[in-house]
Amino acid sequence: MAKGEATAGGVDQSLNRHEKRIWEMVALTPAKSLWDLRGVSVRYVARRMWNAMLHDRLFSIAAELGFYFLFAVFPMLICASSILGLAARSAAKFYDHLLTYLALVIPTSALGTVVTTFNQTTASSTSGKITFGLIAALWAASTGVSAVQDTMNAVYKIVDRRSFLKAKIQAIGLTILLTCTISLCLASLFLGDFVVAWLHRAMQGRMMGGTSEMVVRVLGWILAAAFLALSFALTYYWAPDLRKRQWHWITPGALLGIAGWLLASVGFRLYLHFFNSYSVTYGSLGAVIILLMWFYITGLMLLIGAEFNSELEAAAMEAKLARESTAGEPLPIAPAA
Repeated sequence: MAKGEATAGGVDQSLNRHEKRIWEMVALTPAKSLWDLRGVSVRYVARRMWNAMLHDRLFSIAAELGFYFLFAVFPMLICASSILGLAARSAAKFYDHLLTYLALVIPTSALGTVVTTFNQTTASSTSGKITFGLIAALWAASTGVSAVQDTMNAVYKIVDRRSFLKAKIQAIGLTILLTCTISLCLASLFLGDFVVAWLHRAMQGRMMGGTSEMVVRVLGWILAAAFLALSFALTYYWAPDLRKRQWHWITPGALLGIAGWLLASVGFRLYLHFFNSYSVTYGSLGAVIILLMWFYITGLMLLIGAEFNSELEAAAMEAKLARESTAGEPLPIAPAA
């Protein structure tokens, strides 16, 4: 069949017979748990993942996602700054706390560009900007999610059967869900500070030692990490057009993506601190290039986590079929298209 046609499980018919059987079973019988390697070595999964990353062009697609993320951040800033400007100028204190947490992962020079844009737009807040910001940010972000949808389909070797309208509606819905979970992630960080301040006022400083404050803040960070993991889980569940879906709260790929994102963000910050040559090479555009690079890292780690999950399932299914073939058991036959 021509490239682009799919089997009953949605698998691309252009794959060879062996690959088609494996991915068909992955699509029709998704694993209930991705933590059981079922006799597959981590080294073998890592090798499969690396080859799949090159085949699926994840490094190039991450650059595309980085552009969409950059394209969405400034309309979102216009919307956020307009809301804060119309609500109360005292909201600047809330915004300062937000910047404190974002500064942990966003490079300092790039964060300076974000702050400058925020200050410029806050000075002329209008209700029209709120509407424009919401629409532009939602559309730009959903375009990025649409790119994630296409990549997830490539990761699972399936052909998307959704119409353009249905795929776009799902992308906008997923964008709204991710916006809510990320907002809750940031709110969890603020919650720790709020609880500590409230307890100080309620107890007038009594019975609120350094250990208690640390426990409250750690709980806030744990809750924030849970919402971040939820963002990855939602993306991995809804983005690909799988015929049968299996919800996984925390997966090896999600942990790999989150850990990789945190380490890469911190490493990028350290590199810029000691070897900051972007301003020399790109001049005034250096901060924008740095921000774009950070968005590239974010998109790449999201895709790497999905690739690891899919190759983990495929490797486990391949091992299962090999054992059944060796034992002389009948291999599962995929339904006819």
